Amino acid sequence: MNNDARFLPELLRQSMRHWVAGVTVVSSQHDGLQHGMTVNSFTSVSLDPPLVTVTLANDTRTHALVEQAGWFGVSILSERQQELSDRFAGRVPDGGDRFAGVEVVERAGRVPLLAGALAGLECRVVHSFPMSHSTLFIGQVEDVWQGPEEQPLVYWNRKYHRMGG
Repeated sequence: MNNDARFLPELLRQSMRHWVAGVTVVSSQHDGLQHGMTVNSFTSVSLDPPLVTVTLANDTRTHALVEQAGWFGVSILSERQQELSDRFAGRVPDGGDRFAGVEVVERAGRVPLLAGALAGLECRVVHSFPMSHSTLFIGQVEDVWQGPEEQPLVYWNRKYHRMGG
């Protein structure tokens, strides 16, 4: 095993491919602009108070909107929403507006959430921890809704997979 610090980022990247993750789209809006991106760095931190975390690259439009608005939404995708995951990951050309033609839910009007998702959370940023290339945002869940009872979209080893059952 090579513990040379120069190889650590690549070894970590390869190792993390073995971590099975659900797929979410994190979204925000501010001053009439909205944007979202596919994220699997999403975690529930606490039920009381209701806190979740997301990590966003500092150079993304979504990061800028979350920072400006102080709010973010999390749409937990179902297995039939792979196309939306690809769209919000930038794999499908979208002319700059990833929400064009996408049905959204805006319960309190703070953030756009994807219709048909397994669940949607509206979160108010309560802490942020800047790092060199990304920021960890901790959000207090202010509203949550549940969508259809379906299987989640799962990502493992750089590919989508279906859960058994």
